[in-house]
Amino acid sequence: MNRSIDETPAAWPPEGEIFPIEGFEIRVSRAPHPFSTGREGAILDNWRTEIAANPALFNGQMLLQGDVSISKAGIRTTAHPVSFSTFLLWRKSRPDVVGHHLFGLPVIVSSDGAVIAIRMAQHTANPGKVYCAAGSLDENDIVDGVCDLEANMAREVAEETGLDLRQAVADPGLHALHFDRIITIFRSYRFAATAEELLAVIDRHMRTDTEQEIDGAVAIFDSDPARHAYAAFMPPVLAWLFDRGQGREGQG
Repeated sequence: MNRSIDETPAAWPPEGEIFPIEGFEIRVSRAPHPFSTGREGAILDNWRTEIAANPALFNGQMLLQGDVSISKAGIRTTAHPVSFSTFLLWRKSRPDVVGHHLFGLPVIVSSDGAVIAIRMAQHTANPGKVYCAAGSLDENDIVDGVCDLEANMAREVAEETGLDLRQAVADPGLHALHFDRIITIFRSYRFAATAEELLAVIDRHMRTDTEQEIDGAVAIFDSDPARHAYAAFMPPVLAWLFDRGQGREGQG
């Protein structure tokens, strides 16, 4: 059901509810993110705790959203470069923080109606979590001051699974949801290959992948939220797909 969406967070769709969007624009500001200002000491202290528990973590750069509006025209945001250590403290401090984390989720669907997801390796920041291959926006996704979310999705899928989104048919519609200051924009990509064939491609990729970000892939044929250790955004997406029969046929 389409709803009238105002630009104030209080009037956004309820958390976990899927809603269609006409488009998005993610502009990049080089100004410091409001969350990071004045928290340098806390960020460093938390980072020391994080790497003591998981020395494999890397303090690279990523993008965290500042201003966000959701309206009938879609999602419009301003993203700021932050360190991964800043993001980890921000994530731990929710919900009483400023900003949002926005990412693109390419939902891979096999010819026999399965959603293909990956299970994150234990040395990552999301150990054991199961979700469709995706990753945070970073400097590689910025083109002329704007983030290319579609390119980010294709890159993340290729890096983590070895699959090529250009070989799939993309559903025309974009949808989104928000939950606990996380905004997910997703689109379904339908492959001609079966779930077994896609999992075989991913298995071969894992054998030669130097990053080893994932420790396996799964084919999902239903919306049971207890089927795997899903990331929080996955059960609503799976319910929306399977309960509407979209695992087998794309709909608007």
